[in-house]
Amino acid sequence: MISFGNTPQRQADALAERFKIIRKQQGFTQAQLADRSGVSLSSLKRFEQQGEIALLSLLKLAHVLNCLDDFEKLFQKKEKEGGKNLDQLFSEDW
Repeated sequence: MISFGNTPQRQADALAERFKIIRKQQGFTQAQLADRSGVSLSSLKRFEQQGEIALLSLLKLAHVLNCLDDFEKLFQKKEKEGGKNLDQLFSEDW
């Protein structure tokens, strides 16, 4: 079902804003975080301003900010009654 109030761009913007808050709470300038993560300063600025970034770059930034483990939860599927979660499916022999 498509939600007209929630769009990919709105989610990207909200994620970028939360990320910016975490960066500032941890005392990093954009330049410091870019240098420590190996992500270009221009990529970091584009992410914080427009919500656009390559996935690998986002993961590198999250690693420096100690948020990398949060991504592990991103696509975990809740177990439905009688169903299996993704971890169970991947552990099965085919």
